[in-house]
Amino acid sequence: MGDVAVGARSGHDGEEHRGHPVEANAPVPDGAMTSGNDAAGDEGMPDDGQRRPRTEGAGAGEAADRPRKQPRSFWKELPILVVIALVLALLIKTFLVQAFSIPSASMQDTLQVGDRVLVDKLTPWFGSQPERGEVVVFHDPADWLAGEPAPTPNAVQKVLSWIGLMPSANEKDLIKRVIGVGGDTVQCKGTGPLLVNGHALNEPYVYPGNTPCTDDELGGQFKVTVPKGYIWVMGDHRQNSRDSRYNQSDKNHGMVPVKDVVGRAIVKAWPINRWGTLPIPDTFDQPGINQQTSASAALSVAPQGVAVAAVLPVAVWRRRRAVKAKRG
Repeated sequence: MGDVAVGARSGHDGEEHRGHPVEANAPVPDGAMTSGNDAAGDEGMPDDGQRRPRTEGAGAGEAADRPRKQPRSFWKELPILVVIALVLALLIKTFLVQAFSIPSASMQDTLQVGDRVLVDKLTPWFGSQPERGEVVVFHDPADWLAGEPAPTPNAVQKVLSWIGLMPSANEKDLIKRVIGVGGDTVQCKGTGPLLVNGHALNEPYVYPGNTPCTDDELGGQFKVTVPKGYIWVMGDHRQNSRDSRYNQSDKNHGMVPVKDVVGRAIVKAWPINRWGTLPIPDTFDQPGINQQTSASAALSVAPQGVAVAAVLPVAVWRRRRAVKAKRG
């Protein structure tokens, strides 16, 4: 005795043959787990006796022999890349920043003809309003550019306009400095200085040799109160700028609607040797400049129609009172 039964089952079946030898050629019951040659021939059976899933040799060979997928060629991917670039350019132009070229000398020496500036278009989406001293780009509010020849773009400008990073030559935009905002009183007497809410501005950015105010009767002498929702703009080249002063006969009386402002010019980006930021000058931070008169504040809030409606009953009442006094 002592021999191990080759065909022994596990479990309760072992009780039948305990102590009885089994012939080597005895038939193996269905489902019995065998050892010997059968175990050696089972590729899924490791040495520990536990069954492992059988790996199909044919399937593995087919996967190994399958050719790898070839990457797309550059020329097939190029149209996709172009479309992605155009979409990104459109999003950047619409919501973030846009480049503008300076076509005239009205902002010298701050900006020279041919300079490229980057305009912030993001902050207006969050309710930001133009502030005094900012250099802003705005759409032509009332044919200020009437009769002005359209600029001829160069090759670089044409490419940037085509992808949307620069406006087309047909778009009529201007760039000036904000001098007054809603409720401000702006005044020029003689050759200056320029007054905002009664405070004189020290303007080092004015073109050398120019006076802050122009002593002429065409618009150089003025005193205006800026309505709410509008700005008063002037060029730094005071004697060579057709700005709010010289457009007071238009429908906005020379004011620029805030809704027409594209954004604030923040950087001179080109040429490289003129790169620099466009900060707000310190003169607009002087104490008291924000103190607007109550009368100007009232006018800036009330539209003209509302103001007339408010004054008319008072005038009628006074007239009736005067008539009664005469009769009495």
